[in-house]
Amino acid sequence: MGYALREEDRHIRFDLRVIASWIEPGSKVLGLGCGEGELLYLLKKNKKVKETGIEIKEAKVASCIEKGLSVLQGDINEEIIDYPDNSFDYVILSQTLQQVYEPAGLIQSMMRVGKKGIVSFPNFSHWRIRMQLMWTGHVPVTKELPYQWHTTPNIRVLSLKDFRNFSKNEGFCIIKEAAINTGQTETKGKIVKLMPNIFAAYGIFLIGNRR
Repeated sequence: MGYALREEDRHIRFDLRVIASWIEPGSKVLGLGCGEGELLYLLKKNKKVKETGIEIKEAKVASCIEKGLSVLQGDINEEIIDYPDNSFDYVILSQTLQQVYEPAGLIQSMMRVGKKGIVSFPNFSHWRIRMQLMWTGHVPVTKELPYQWHTTPNIRVLSLKDFRNFSKNEGFCIIKEAAINTGQTETKGKIVKLMPNIFAAYGIFLIGNRR
């Protein structure tokens, strides 16, 4: 499975390239917490998707609009309620789940308005995090989780195993998953096959409703 894109897209984060590789051309895509629109712009340019984004920070919304993206400012938990059932082919929640107050409710909303969902997050059971916690006794600070405990926007910590269990309990299925590590710049990375719950820095999951 390859995730390489055109030369001009090499600056794109590796995890976003993995997500983009899962999206069918011409799809309707909703990006939740889409930031400055890097992924949506990539998908619009390379896969001709019909994009919609929701982002709470005004400056990031402005950046998206400058790229020609259809993005509105608002809280993802509130704005998603207004969309009809099955409005999108994919709903993407990239590296935001750990900042959500009610993950189950948001995932249910994603599965209502989208035929499929894509969720990614930092893996808190990575071996470096385990070692930091064991040897220092402090809340770990890593490249993937770079904040101090009192400044972090992350209100949840979870592992790949946690998300798999969560999917069973909440009644949605995992269609595909990728465990990844990235380099220092995050533009290069690799898929982790061996013991991913320990050795992967991020998890990416393609999810759907159970039939």
